[in-house]
Amino acid sequence: MKTNELSQTKPHYEILDGLRGVAAIMVLGFHVLEAYYVSSPTGKFDQLLNHAYLAVDFFFVLSGFVIGYAYDERWGRMSVGGFLKRRIIRLHPMVVFGTLLGVVLFYFGASEVFPLVSAVPLWKVLLYAVLGMLMIPTPPSVDIRGWQEMYTLDAPIWTLAFEYFANVFYALFARKFTKVALAILVSLAACATLYVTLTQGDVIGGWSIDANNMRIGFTRLMYPFFAGLLLYRLGKVIRIRQAFLWCSLLLVGVLSVPRIGGPESLWANGLYEAAIILLVFPLIVAVGAGGRVKGKFTSQLCKFLGDMSYPIYLVNYPLCYVHTAWNSEAKNTFTEAGWTPYAVFVAVLALSYVAMRWYDIPVRKWLRKFQ
Repeated sequence: MKTNELSQTKPHYEILDGLRGVAAIMVLGFHVLEAYYVSSPTGKFDQLLNHAYLAVDFFFVLSGFVIGYAYDERWGRMSVGGFLKRRIIRLHPMVVFGTLLGVVLFYFGASEVFPLVSAVPLWKVLLYAVLGMLMIPTPPSVDIRGWQEMYTLDAPIWTLAFEYFANVFYALFARKFTKVALAILVSLAACATLYVTLTQGDVIGGWSIDANNMRIGFTRLMYPFFAGLLLYRLGKVIRIRQAFLWCSLLLVGVLSVPRIGGPESLWANGLYEAAIILLVFPLIVAVGAGGRVKGKFTSQLCKFLGDMSYPIYLVNYPLCYVHTAWNSEAKNTFTEAGWTPYAVFVAVLALSYVAMRWYDIPVRKWLRKFQ
């Protein structure tokens, strides 16, 4: 293994695209399995694919790295407004799709686990759809599902709200930071990450508008995103053979590790998550950026996974709401559920492909005409 300077020819990082897809599939698996643990008081300690929620933090590392790669050298030829327009074109079409899918499936979630759904009038659901498509979050006091999510029709949109914040902060300030200033910001963010993980035992949170969730959400954003940006600016990557395979195995491995310790030793799991976020995720990105794809099949696989990753992420939860509602009535364990979780998994992948092929890619292509 050796370290090399980033190529001056600006290669396309196919492996990073593929790893984004691998992480999205892990998130999907986590959310499908969540239906069988959500009602359990020990759910977060027992759930399979226990740490797959850390894929969110991995996405932020990838995003910071790719933002630096794609835009750091464009300033002077590109305005802040032009940058934000490009980011909206990239991110927002699927926000609209996911929100509208949440509207279509909302009432199918009526159940004891979502106690507010059945009493919500249609006009209010449509109002929340407009708010969601405009990325306007809603506080717990006006919740219409019962889980106090800021984007109740498609909860994972909360990470996009933080992504947008990071993009604006980058455009206005961080793009001008020296490496030293950026390193100081990353160091402070690392300290905040350690504090949250060691005191709370994990980084679960960020999806609701309350003081604790906002603190966790910004903590989950700041280190990964700006560590990714710093990693790009340092210009160092790690070259190994079969990088996509090894990065994928490492990523799946760390996201699948069972919860470490119990309620009496929260710090143990917190220490694990801190190590993954602070060290392992940047390492995976450095190896992925330094790797080279050999063979047409692997290249096409990485592209396909990259194209599918964002639709999977924003399509999965509206279907998982319905799945969770169903199991709150059936009260099955995962082993008792038979083919159902696998059918949900396949259905999400199929709908994500439809969204990618006939919505996301064409809509973004059309919107780019107005840049």
